[in-house]
Amino acid sequence: MTDTHQGAGKDLSDRADRADRTEATRRSYDTVAADYQRLLAGLPDAAPLDRAMLAAFAASVRAGAAAGELPAAVADLGCGTGRVTAHLRELGVEAYGVDLSPGMVRVAREAYPGLRFEVGSMTALDLPDGALGGVLSWYATVHLDEPGLALAFAESARVLAPGGLLLLAFKVTTGPERERRRLERAYGHEVDLDVYRWAPDRVARLLTAAGLVEAARLVREPEAEDASPQGFFLARRPRTA
Repeated sequence: MTDTHQGAGKDLSDRADRADRTEATRRSYDTVAADYQRLLAGLPDAAPLDRAMLAAFAASVRAGAAAGELPAAVADLGCGTGRVTAHLRELGVEAYGVDLSPGMVRVAREAYPGLRFEVGSMTALDLPDGALGGVLSWYATVHLDEPGLALAFAESARVLAPGGLLLLAFKVTTGPERERRRLERAYGHEVDLDVYRWAPDRVARLLTAAGLVEAARLVREPEAEDASPQGFFLARRPRTA
């Protein structure tokens, strides 16, 4: 077999593996959706830095929209049961939610009937280029490997208007540049999930490769039930190529 054929075969295998992991993630969150909402309703009061990053993101998008420089719409990708989507609306942002799991979306619609939620994938959004003033990814990429992360960042860059902002929250490794951990039970149910932790500099390189420019980063120590430090990036789509 030639190197070309071997490379093509590996690419097909990797795509199949990624599709399998995506389906496992969808099934897992469909299973836990109701108990996830019951256990995690609202934002934790013990995370003031998390709230500060959300507030800065919301204020920047609102200001851009008010100046006519950005679309007002913000997509909360991987929105789960909608608790952060609702928080963004409280901050004055025209936010709506997108999640891979129909079960999560169903619970979100029940919990927040006045808000919009859709089933969709953060790596293949049903949106035109430049449609959004902001994208929120609040721990939504924790189940993606590096190729999946690169796809998600590239898709966020595509749907952001020039000058639009991405706010990313992720789990930070204290060891190698990337850690993968298996999660087989969560929220009182059996699940089939990979959970990734990343070195911030590795994430920054992937954001840059997707065409996004880092505006701010924050790494905080674990609080409450956090098992690791937590990381946050604000990244902007450049106004000019």
